[in-house]
Amino acid sequence: MSTAPADEIWITGIGLISSLGEGLDAHWQVMAEGADRAAPIDTTRFAPFPVYPMAPLELDKQIPRRADQRQMETWQRLGTYAAGLALDDSGLKGDLDRLSRMDMIVAAGGGERDLEVDGQILAGLAQGADETFLNERLINDLRPTLFLAQLSNLLAGNIAIVHKVTGSSRTFMGEESAGISAVEIAARRIRAGQGEVFLVGGAYNAERKDMLLSLALGHMLWQGGDVPVWARAASGNGGVVTGSVGAFLVIESRAHAEARGKRPHARLASVLSGRSRRKPGEARAVAERQLAELAPLLGSEPLAVVSGASGLAAPTLEERAFHEGLIADGRVAAVRAPQSWIGNSLETTFPAQVGLAALAVSRQGFYLPKGDAAIERPFDGAPRQVLTTSWGFWRGEGMALVEAVD
Repeated sequence: MSTAPADEIWITGIGLISSLGEGLDAHWQVMAEGADRAAPIDTTRFAPFPVYPMAPLELDKQIPRRADQRQMETWQRLGTYAAGLALDDSGLKGDLDRLSRMDMIVAAGGGERDLEVDGQILAGLAQGADETFLNERLINDLRPTLFLAQLSNLLAGNIAIVHKVTGSSRTFMGEESAGISAVEIAARRIRAGQGEVFLVGGAYNAERKDMLLSLALGHMLWQGGDVPVWARAASGNGGVVTGSVGAFLVIESRAHAEARGKRPHARLASVLSGRSRRKPGEARAVAERQLAELAPLLGSEPLAVVSGASGLAAPTLEERAFHEGLIADGRVAAVRAPQSWIGNSLETTFPAQVGLAALAVSRQGFYLPKGDAAIERPFDGAPRQVLTTSWGFWRGEGMALVEAVD
């Protein structure tokens, strides 16, 4: 089944950059066609924690002015670049009339810290310094513009400056949940007639010592080599491997797309979000309720699933059990976990997953298994519907149903 034509929401543009490269072809060639290339994971620079670093980019292609590049932090450059790719893909780049009415929802974390000052403070505290030392350093060493420079909504501002997207703008913070909410709110606003076309997504720079320290202190990070998420979770506590990713989607009403003669990659049938305290079984209960809500939209063919499994043991094993139950019931044909390829990108994770789901639908194929054959079964043929699931490594559960447009 599908949504009624009047309510259809189309994904007409996808901008994606990661350790696998730039654009849709680069990701499809590696993840779906098995292109032979060196593993992008970096296990030495931040040892013992591996990271998926961003592939080299020619920033001038999407951020022409060097002055704009210089005043952005790395994550802002990645996001602005990916947004430009999405606008190119949608055919809206340079269409100033439509861009002036395009709304934007960004999922973003905090800005990048002054590592030199942080290091000096941590070293002093390690040597027994007291609160007076800390207060003096915070007053004297931090730049007056520190917090202004780190505002999470600066990514939206830079996209507006560089790409002239000047409709309304919202920025959500909060790991994977922020990305889920960004896509969900855009879809709800289109369906409610509160907008016709949206630019939605985010960016994450995983090559940051401050973020790695924060996650390490929470015992979230994997230590070791390039191990798929299912094997990481099965090893004990498991762990997350972060990855630098920029992902943006152009989402618009069917009427708006048809008026400009644009065909979609896929239809965004529904987006749902939830949250649990993560006691055993609670995340699965949220997912089961979401799937039941999606049931009227599902066709008769088993679903392909693009999973947000992170490799952290508790949520990944619970999500695996959920999917294995659906496989046993014949409702799911195969599951794929993109974080085994490009890592966890926190706020950017869900928009990237939705983009990969839409790409699979539009190219009439699916991604290769990576890791455990019991869960990542072979998939032949063209998926008509792809279910995107996201269980945040700490909080937040979401689903999106992406389907083919005839």
